[in-house]
Amino acid sequence: MTLMSQIRTPSRKITLIVALTVGPLALAASLLPGILADRTAGAAPAAVHPHAPDLDLLASTSPVILVHLAFGLLALMVGAILMAGRKGARMHRILGWGWVLAVGIVAVTSLFIRVVNPGHFSFIHILSGYVIIALPLAVAAARRHDVERHRRYMTGLFYGGFAVNVLFVLLPGRFVWNLFLG
Repeated sequence: MTLMSQIRTPSRKITLIVALTVGPLALAASLLPGILADRTAGAAPAAVHPHAPDLDLLASTSPVILVHLAFGLLALMVGAILMAGRKGARMHRILGWGWVLAVGIVAVTSLFIRVVNPGHFSFIHILSGYVIIALPLAVAAARRHDVERHRRYMTGLFYGGFAVNVLFVLLPGRFVWNLFLG
């Protein structure tokens, strides 16, 4: 029995359930602050108008944010495939390197995005620092065949990192909110 065959991975059913619940929960959580703020002020709830992407907004966005968004979406899709697929197989390793590259680009480009606290780093950059440190450690663990440590790092980066970030990017007034819901 090989070391890779001993890995306990979440079933595809669990991964699908997580994927289908995190998105709607993140959307609901992002709507809540705006709704509560408007109700406490005595105004009507914030209007949510889901729509196709605002291409004018997309065209006027800085290249750094566009690169960040594109590689973030790529990392989300590839990561979901990796979490649902068989671990240790050749395809897992190939897609894994692509995911590592995409996540690394997302983390580094985030350092140049300073919208929350204009001109300065904000609390979200703590996560970027963690990713920049944890990603090479996770790769090193895989190369040492420390499968359990690799699994913990990668599942933490995927589920924790993306779940937290989805909550932040869907806050009312943020770029992704305005792109699809504003």
